[in-house]
Amino acid sequence: MPILAATNLTLAHGHHTVLDGVSLSMEERDRIGIVGRNGAGKSTLIKLLAGTTRPDAGQVVLQRGARLGYLDQNTTLDPSDTVRAAAARAFEGAHALQAELHAVFERMADAGEAELERLLAEQARLEAAIDAAGGLTTDHEVGKVLHGLGFSDAQFDLPVSVLSGGQRARLALARLLLEEPDILLMDEPTNHLDIDGRIWLEDFLADEFKGAVMLISHDRYLLDRVVGRIIEVEHARLIDYPGNYAAFRRIRADRRLTQHRAWEKQQAGFKKEEAYIRQYKAGQRSKQAKGRESRLDRAKLGALERPIELAELRVTLPKPERSGDVVVSARDITKSYPGDADHPPKLLFKDLTVKIQRGERWGIVGPNGAGKTTMVRCMLGQIPLTSGQVSLGSKLDIGHFEQHRHIDDPARTVTQHIQARVKNSTNPPILMSEQDSRNLAGAFLFSGEEQDKPVSVLSGGELARADLAALLASSKNLLILDEPTNHLDIPAAERLEAILARATHDPKTGETTEAVFPGTVILISHDRALLDAVCDHLIVLDASGKGTVYPGTYSEFSRHQQRGSTATPQAASKPAQAATAPAAKPEKKSRFSWMPLEAVEQRMAEAESKLRSLDARLADPDIWKDVDQANRLTEDRDALRADMDELESEWIRKSV
Repeated sequence: MPILAATNLTLAHGHHTVLDGVSLSMEERDRIGIVGRNGAGKSTLIKLLAGTTRPDAGQVVLQRGARLGYLDQNTTLDPSDTVRAAAARAFEGAHALQAELHAVFERMADAGEAELERLLAEQARLEAAIDAAGGLTTDHEVGKVLHGLGFSDAQFDLPVSVLSGGQRARLALARLLLEEPDILLMDEPTNHLDIDGRIWLEDFLADEFKGAVMLISHDRYLLDRVVGRIIEVEHARLIDYPGNYAAFRRIRADRRLTQHRAWEKQQAGFKKEEAYIRQYKAGQRSKQAKGRESRLDRAKLGALERPIELAELRVTLPKPERSGDVVVSARDITKSYPGDADHPPKLLFKDLTVKIQRGERWGIVGPNGAGKTTMVRCMLGQIPLTSGQVSLGSKLDIGHFEQHRHIDDPARTVTQHIQARVKNSTNPPILMSEQDSRNLAGAFLFSGEEQDKPVSVLSGGELARADLAALLASSKNLLILDEPTNHLDIPAAERLEAILARATHDPKTGETTEAVFPGTVILISHDRALLDAVCDHLIVLDASGKGTVYPGTYSEFSRHQQRGSTATPQAASKPAQAATAPAAKPEKKSRFSWMPLEAVEQRMAEAESKLRSLDARLADPDIWKDVDQANRLTEDRDALRADMDELESEWIRKSV
């Protein structure tokens, strides 16, 4: 029996149908990810399942005795509680039952035989209820969850009233996880988590939490690690896919291809009918032609839409002026705040040396409050350094995407907003034609009708997309992007990745893929998928003021940390030239270092053959009907890909 079931749910806002007769069921250990474009109805679906919104039709049934926990994007906490007390409220029900149990024990001391039998039954009931309520807490459990979500010991006794919105959201998540309900329903639980917090949540959901999970998330790495089933909300209906997010992408691409072929076939039919109508409308067959014209008009009203994700990225950005070879040179920079009566001294980074070259993609990562945005503003000269020097390169034209959005003219349409932003941020002004503006808006996933919406009605994610489109069309040669995917749905984030992706070179084939954006990028983000797709260098800050420069991708840095290597490519105090070079210490030898070059090439060929075979099997939609088999094949492919990476590195080392 499902632990949660929804049948024929329908909900409309005015003339807009959000969900149209959708059904789903959830088993006790299900891990389900909800995906879809912003505004598709994901949050509405979760609210209906949680019971905070009532459907126009249909019903939701929760298994008797099952406890449901719901995290939405609007937190409710008692401002007079401390952080520790607010988290411990997860166990209020269990503590109240424990008080009742103690009262039963006291009555047992003087009870007669008949009364004692009744009290023993009451004891059993209360103990079962305590277990069902999550048991009794300890300070250790509360501390473990709070630490995992980024709270320090010093913050445990702070009142909730002084917390930021992001901290309150994390505290609400901590309380929900401590409640250990049978079902977790979560709407964007990673919104205010840094990378360490996201990894902790992944581990908790994947390895510790025993109940069912349904979550909305734009974090693709979390979806890949945690869920075994994806439900897509699209056009007021639900589409169920087995597997994690990577499997969903593969299966969905096959379905989109089928839809695209159906669309092409329909368009060909329309053109054939139109040709017939033009030929015979004024002749002897005019009656038949008019009848076919009426049928064609009706058919077009219900015509298939071209799947937008199948459209290739076809955007031509204006070529920016070539900057100097060195874009940013920072030497021994330090930023600290002395503190006062209310705030202790704070060291953000110390003696950090960075050299950013033209065309590179740098990611700045670290915990919330580590000083990532402050570092960028120091580099730009907007905030004074405590010590050290920064020099900006020649011929720089900087575009800065900050976290806070503003609208100059609410009445402008999306395309007009883009045109105005481009014109006002360029010198001499770039005057985009309406068609160029529409092409750019389309590249950022604004459909025809959406391009004519006034910006005053746009969501945060839609406005961010429009501003990013304008920024990329403004001919800047240095882009500084501060959390650009915070409000973007997954398709929009993937489109941004495609535009910002670095140029790549295959050492075996000699093929080079040019970057769509040819300039330099500095990216602040907690989005690991975005960092991996875009960045080839990292600045890693921590809460203690230590900074590390790493020449590589986020995944490479993560693997480096997991290996526990002491050969850090560049610590904060190393010379400037080390920023783009390997560490002076020799790196650990690979598993294939003993092989001669010919043997490495042979092993690479064998691995490539196996990889193609696995990809062919994983491309078969029937494989994903057996989730265990699909997961095994995916794990085999990941292991083989890791071998390939190591073999390629060894091949490069031996070929030089």
